Order: sequence, then C-alpha cells, then structure tokens
Amino acid sequence: MMPSLFIAHGAPSLALEENAYTEFLQQLGQELPKPKAIVLFSAHWESTTQLVSSVANYETIYDFGGFQPELYQIKYPAQGHEETTAEIQRLFADAGIPVESDSVRGLDHGAWVVLRLLYPNADVPVVALSVNRYLSNEQQYQVGQALASLREQDVLVIGSGGTVHNLRQLNWESAGVDPWAMAFDNWLQDKLMSWDTASLFAYDKLAPSAQAAVPTPEHFVPLLLAMGAGDQNKKASLLFKAYQYGNLSLSCWKFD
Repeated sequence: MMPSLFIAHGAPSLALEENAYTEFLQQLGQELPKPKAIVLFSAHWESTTQLVSSVANYETIYDFGGFQPELYQIKYPAQGHEETTAEIQRLFADAGIPVESDSVRGLDHGAWVVLRLLYPNADVPVVALSVNRYLSNEQQYQVGQALASLREQDVLVIGSGGTVHNLRQLNWESAGVDPWAMAFDNWLQDKLMSWDTASLFAYDKLAPSAQAAVPTPEHFVPLLLAMGAGDQNKKASLLFKAYQYGNLSLSCWKFD
C-alpha cells in the first residue's frame, strides 16, 4: 500500500536550490515504489468547492513574483490521469462531498516544485486537487479520509503546504530557527505521532504560537488532508524537519 505524504514546498526558489531538503526529496522519490498516479492537494489552489483536475497535459504556472529569472523558465510537463480523476469523483460522491471538475488549470508552484524534486522526468501522471480553507479541521481530515482507498490502488496522495508559513515573519538573512516556530512544530510533532486528532483539530486554540505559525490556514490544511488519507493504520513518521529564513518550515510527514 502506498503511504500518504505531507510535503512542505517552501519558497518557489527551492526549485533551484541544492541543500539537505532538496537532496532528501530527490532520494525519497527514488526510494518510494513508483506510483500509478499522484493525487496532490496544493495550498496554492484554493476553492470553496472541492475541485479535481481533469487536465490531460498540464501547463506550468508561475504564481509568484520577484524571484530568480531562471525559475520562470522551468517546465514540468506532467500528464493527467483520467482513471484516477473518475475514481476521486466517485469516492467524493460516496462520502457526500460535493466535487467539480476543472479541465483548464495548470500546476502551481505548490505542486510542481515538489513533484519536480520527487520525479524530475515528469513520468508519473498527476491529478491536482484544490484546498478549501473554510472547512473545519475535522472536515479537512474527512476529505482526506474519503481518498484513503486510493493508496491500495498504487496512488500516492500528497498534501503540499507548510506547517509554519508566515511570510511577514521571515528573516531572509537568518541562519537560525525562531523559538516560537520550533515550539509550534514540536507540539505538532507530539500530536501527530500519538494520532491525537482531537488536539490537532483544535491546534489553533491549543498549540503554542499557533497564530504566528498559521496566520491563514491554507498551508496547514494539506497536512490534515494527507493525515486523513492515512487514517486506516494511524501511523505518522517524521521524515525530515528543517527551517529556512528563521521560521519557514521544511518538513515531510509520512502516513502509513
């Protein structure tokens, strides 16, 4: 059975960097069994209705500004997967989750930065899914749960976001880690490892520095989506943890 993964996508410039995190993601892509398809929730595709991509051939979206010119030359020509799109629509319908198809949108940097590191040849089909920040945390988990059976079909479910993601707090010159960011992630790690969903669903009230770490929820939501997809065995493993710019978390969680 495939795991589900939460992967922090960091800043768009991660696509050009060579560091411990990019090396880890490259190695992870080699170590995982090659999936039939990838289903990816990106924090940068927001919609109040759950959308599932039915694109045959994706364009690469540059949904950022002010970065290195080379970033805008990168292409990630992934293909869609009609069979998996249809299965997702069926699973959501069975779970009573309204879903609509999108046949136009390409892959944003929350998707292609991660995918390019895992599968640089763009040789695994991709189905992109939107994120709805307005659902409750428990509902986010349930959206992931609805797709859990995909893992038995050799489909890799990924949530792409960031546990600590506050652009106003970034220190682009810092080589250290802000204590408040570490405190939030340490609390999160404890609750994930013990599969304490009650606390996780109330993280915004219980976790230290939650408002600083998660000023808006769209980057945190993919963690709950990936966790929900791993609900069957309820086993969480922290595969990588680091920070950039003082507090931008670069973490990867695997849910078996």
